[in-house]
Amino acid sequence: MESRASQKRAQRVPLLQRRLTRAVVQALFLFAFLALFVVSAVRSADAGPARLPFLLDPLVVLAASLSGRAVLPGWGWAALGLALALGLGRVWCGWLCPVGTVLDAFSIRPRRTGPRPTDRLRFAKHFLLLTVVVMAALGSAFLLFLDPLSLATRTLSVAVWPALNYAFGGAQAFLYRFGILQEPLLGLENLLRRAVLPSFQPYLRLNLLVGLIAMGIVALEGLGARFWCRSLCPLGALLALVSKLAFVKRRVKQNCISCGRCERICPTGTIDAGKAYESDAAECIMCLDCARACPVDAIAFPAAQAPAARQPYDAGRRDVVGGLLAGTALVGLFGASSERHDGQNFLLRPPGALDPEFLDKCIRCGECMRACPTAALHPALFQAGLEGLFSPLLVPRLGYCDYSCNRCGQVCPTGAIPPLDLETKRLWVNGQAYIDEQRCIPWTGDGQCSVCEEMCPVPVKAIWLEEVEIQREDGARFTVRRPHVRRHLCIGCGTCENKCPVSGEAAIRVHVAGAERLQARLIGSGRGRGAGQSQSGERAEP
Repeated sequence: MESRASQKRAQRVPLLQRRLTRAVVQALFLFAFLALFVVSAVRSADAGPARLPFLLDPLVVLAASLSGRAVLPGWGWAALGLALALGLGRVWCGWLCPVGTVLDAFSIRPRRTGPRPTDRLRFAKHFLLLTVVVMAALGSAFLLFLDPLSLATRTLSVAVWPALNYAFGGAQAFLYRFGILQEPLLGLENLLRRAVLPSFQPYLRLNLLVGLIAMGIVALEGLGARFWCRSLCPLGALLALVSKLAFVKRRVKQNCISCGRCERICPTGTIDAGKAYESDAAECIMCLDCARACPVDAIAFPAAQAPAARQPYDAGRRDVVGGLLAGTALVGLFGASSERHDGQNFLLRPPGALDPEFLDKCIRCGECMRACPTAALHPALFQAGLEGLFSPLLVPRLGYCDYSCNRCGQVCPTGAIPPLDLETKRLWVNGQAYIDEQRCIPWTGDGQCSVCEEMCPVPVKAIWLEEVEIQREDGARFTVRRPHVRRHLCIGCGTCENKCPVSGEAAIRVHVAGAERLQARLIGSGRGRGAGQSQSGERAEP
């Protein structure tokens, strides 16, 4: 008896080692993903590695290539990801995916439920995958905002990093009151500010919404472990289709005692007691938990050339037709939307990005928002319609486009933001500045101000000051210098709007270049005689 017990313990050691190996691999890939996320904002660092996680994602490469009508550079990395699925099944989902790792670490429900409660929902991810591919073939990458890497990067950029920076600042301010902690806190701040956290507090729009979506995905664990991976992840659906043909598949040996431990612990609920505890290779994420739990070592992962059997939740004809119709209908509705036209005319985009082609390629990953050193790029809600959801907008009042930075185009994984060289980017016209003379301090006669002219970064200032003598209501006369915009020199970087000292809405605003409808709207809105004059550029310069 003692000899048998020792043999069983000896058999368990390799399985425990494999479980530990998986945990280590998950931690390393999560750390690498976070490290690349941090490095993406370092201007001196090569932008290539920052794009690598997205290039390893076959769904991003496939959909972006279809929507952009050109093969995405670096597609070979995605081929490597597909080859991995052909060899070992959904190893990406079980070992490498950062979202899967987080769900494993923060699952709010023990893994004790079988496949029955959520089996009927597994088709949803296949439906989403078909819709993504159809929309991409018709020229829209909109639904790629559901891709797990896009979801993870957007959450980090918009929600986690700003909140982490704010929490660190608050904790530091509290602890700094204790004299003994001051020196260590200064050392920690110097370390973090240089390597991880920004030197200022960024405030990003939709951070609460993006954070709530991420928390909702974690909360779905209450319906079943890895619910997102089971039922909603479109990348998981693509890898599931490939894994049907995987060379290595899970098998149950003849010595199985039907104890049910493997079924209870399976995170994707794919082990079926009614089928001798076999599993669907398309749903198995190769986590090895079942092998670790098996008391008789009845779980094996041999080579198997036969494709996995079809399951009731696999995509059928109705799902294919539904995906085709849904994708076609969405692209048609987006294209005929008035918000799409208005967004093209009035919304400020990153340098080099032009609607509507920009929206066709953008996967809403938020990488550009992370890379922006002034937090000028923010996710859109419905400013460009539903199609523009989470796409980046330049919001000058919250941050300006740095004249010496072109990082957003370098880190964009799909080329939606072109990788302009710095000289070309400095000449790119995002928009033009317009002065609201009813709010501008010198124009209202409330005092002197030349901040916009002083902060204008272009070599030949796009803002010039005109000295005029004005008379107040009390009869006093004094000289002020009123700003005017040289429209042929303005590149719309938004520095003037960002630095404008007027509270609330700035007295100088940047709008898309050539927005004649906007000019007419401003002139016709009763903003005064001077507004029309300053925007027309008719007043002669000195």
